[in-house]
Amino acid sequence: MSQIKDVDSLFEYPGANDPGDFPIYIGGNLTVDVLLDAYRHGFFPWYNEGEVIQWWSPDPRLILFPHKAHVSHSMRNVFSRNIFRYTINQCFEIVIDRCANVRRAGQSGTWITSEIRWAYSQLHKKGYALSVETWNGDRLVGGLYGVRIGKVFFGESMFSQESNASKFALLSICRHWTQTGEIQLIDCQQVTNHLLSLGAEVVSRGGFLTYLKKLI
Repeated sequence: MSQIKDVDSLFEYPGANDPGDFPIYIGGNLTVDVLLDAYRHGFFPWYNEGEVIQWWSPDPRLILFPHKAHVSHSMRNVFSRNIFRYTINQCFEIVIDRCANVRRAGQSGTWITSEIRWAYSQLHKKGYALSVETWNGDRLVGGLYGVRIGKVFFGESMFSQESNASKFALLSICRHWTQTGEIQLIDCQQVTNHLLSLGAEVVSRGGFLTYLKKLI
C-alpha cells in the first residue's frame, strides 16, 4: 500500500500488479481536492466508522452505459403507470442520509459515515456531486447519489423505501443522460447481480481506466 500523507499528495493510476480486492492506498483525507484526484485516477473511499481511510480500485469493475440500461417488462409497467416522478438535486443531503440509514436485507451498519456525508456535501456544494430523487406524490421514496466529473458519473449509493423506487431513479437518469449526452459512463464500482440486471457490464480495471481517461 502507499500512504497518502497530505492534501498535496497525488494518486497514480493503479498498475497491473496492484490488488483488485484490497485497498491500494490508505490515509489522507476527504477534502474536495483529494476526492476529485482520487476519482480521476479510478479510486473511491470505502471504509467503516473508526477505520483509517481506505482507497479502492476494484478489478474487475462494473460499469453502465446510460444508453444500454435495461428496462424490464415490470419496470416498463412502472413507467407507464406514472406511479413515480424523478428530480435531480432537489434534496441531496436527505438522499445521502437515507442511503446511510435505510436498512437493506443482509446488511448491518453502513459505510456512509458522518465524515463521508460531510465530504460529499462539500462536493455537492462545489457542483461535483448530485442526487437523483424518486417521488410518490410529495413523498421521497427512493434515490441515489454520486460524483460527476466530465462525462462520467461515479455512483455511490442508492436507497428505496417503496418497491422499484431506486430502480426508477437510476433508469430515469439513464434516459435523461442518453438524451442529453452529458454523461456517457456510469461507474457502478463493484459487481452486483442487481446492477447486472439493469444492464451493467463487467470490465477489467484496465478497460475501465481506458474509458475514464477518454471521458474525464
